[in-house]
Amino acid sequence: MHKLWLRITFSFLLLMSFLLLISGFFLAEMMKNTYFDLKENHLIQTANLTLKAIEMDEASLSEDQLEEKIRALTSTITARVTIIDRNGAVIADSEDDHYKMENHANRPEFQQVIDENQQSGLSIRYSDTLGYNMMYVAVPIVIDQEITGVIRTSLTLKEIEQAIRKLWVSIALVLLTAFLLTGLIGMRLAKGISGPIEEMIQVSEKLKEKDYTARVKATPKGELGQLTNAINILAASLKNQMDKIQENEQRLSGVLTNMVSGVLLVDIDGHILLANRAMGQMLGEDPDQFIGKLHMEVGRNADLSGLIDQCLSTGMELRDEVHYYYPRERILDAHLAPYVDETGKIKGIIAVLHDVTNMRRLEKMRSEFVANVSHELKTPITSVKGFAETLLDGAMEDEALHRSFLTIIYEESSRMHRLINDLLYLSSIEHHRIPLTSENVNFSDVVASTANTVLEEAAKKNLKVSLPEKKEIWIEGDRDRIQQIVLNLLSNAISYTPAGGEISVAIDVERENVKLKVKDTGIGIAQKELPRIFERFYRVDKARSRSSGGTGLGLAIVKHLVESHHGMIDVKSIEGEGTIFIVTLPIKQETED
Repeated sequence: MHKLWLRITFSFLLLMSFLLLISGFFLAEMMKNTYFDLKENHLIQTANLTLKAIEMDEASLSEDQLEEKIRALTSTITARVTIIDRNGAVIADSEDDHYKMENHANRPEFQQVIDENQQSGLSIRYSDTLGYNMMYVAVPIVIDQEITGVIRTSLTLKEIEQAIRKLWVSIALVLLTAFLLTGLIGMRLAKGISGPIEEMIQVSEKLKEKDYTARVKATPKGELGQLTNAINILAASLKNQMDKIQENEQRLSGVLTNMVSGVLLVDIDGHILLANRAMGQMLGEDPDQFIGKLHMEVGRNADLSGLIDQCLSTGMELRDEVHYYYPRERILDAHLAPYVDETGKIKGIIAVLHDVTNMRRLEKMRSEFVANVSHELKTPITSVKGFAETLLDGAMEDEALHRSFLTIIYEESSRMHRLINDLLYLSSIEHHRIPLTSENVNFSDVVASTANTVLEEAAKKNLKVSLPEKKEIWIEGDRDRIQQIVLNLLSNAISYTPAGGEISVAIDVERENVKLKVKDTGIGIAQKELPRIFERFYRVDKARSRSSGGTGLGLAIVKHLVESHHGMIDVKSIEGEGTIFIVTLPIKQETED
């Protein structure tokens, strides 16, 4: 029995059944006692009246006459009258022969009057002779203030018992009717009370299951109505709070997921509670696999684990750089701080790791750039200064020496001029200060005309140059920039190819792109140096490059010129065997809005 209204109805009916049964028994007993009291009084009155009638002529009557008189007196009533002497012998009886009747000294009603000196005696017992219960009432016969016997009246209880049984039936019918009526009324009352309560329970269950849209639709009055309103208000408040919590969680999750910095949350025991995607990328693993593991199992880095343990033990903020070598070498800036509860107790630490590998690499490149620029400018400036001092010290008198020194000063000045111009040009390209003048260009014609300008230089080194056959290959681009790309690549190939080597230029058209391939049989480039060849002032053979008059900026300029055309440049090389540069340019340039 799980329904609340059934439990309420059952309890109500149980209580009503108990009350109705108690009331029925009490009522029946009261009616029975009332009947018995009435009959008792009636028998006492009959006994007293019979006694007065007998006393008027008792002396002149014999036992037989007395019995006849008693029978005459009781002929019109239903009561039986018996006269008993003090010793219990029956003197007369209105219904039976007194000579045949046994001694009544042991009768309870007789003993109550004779032995206990009561004003009357009463006894109800079963009559074996008649086969039903009888009520006996005894009244003392007093002569000269002495009890000489008793007059007993009796009455059958058959009619009374039948009346009581009818009374019980009536009471049972009344009680059953009352039970049914109270049951129906109780059921309606129970449903009226339990209906809203059960709906409240259902709403509470839905709220427990995180269904915050659930509401109590019943509108009872009184305290239940107030409780209904309170639950609906509570549900609305919970929904608002959960919406805010979910929104904040989504914001936090979005921030953590899209952060480029790695975030690690570690509890007081050193177990990982949270790790974002960036942290997984830094460590080369799935961050979901970190949860529950010890930080030293996941990080596999003694420096980071040491910082975490130190922060947990001291409760102080820490910051340091951590070097990782797996899955690739990188430098991480680690910032660790404890997080505490409302009592100020440390619950764990939050570690934020920033990848500063590129920053450190750029700082190194910047430092190298400054050193390279200083070195590149120092040599010609030193030469110019030295030869100028020599001229000032008297070398101007020697015409041949004078001209030789001025020639050197001019060449070194030109070299500085080229270096500065290349730096300014590279800076302008990087900052998009030189707009791309796009026009239709015959790519094959540009390559051929540019190559002709360096053929003489190649011939001086006895280099064989193979050019592609001329054909119509039209692309959109800046003619001057394309010429500079080709010129720088060919100049590089000539500079780094020993005498007697070969240089080949090829053009391929692939779908929407055109590819320029410049291949040489020069000194080649080591694999470890390939990623750096497009850096400023980076030289494969520094001494040889400087003697050739190069500035070390050619490939950096080529890279930016190619990218300004939305193209790509790639290099393949084997040290000691040669190098091939592959430039891919789109046939159609993208239109910028």
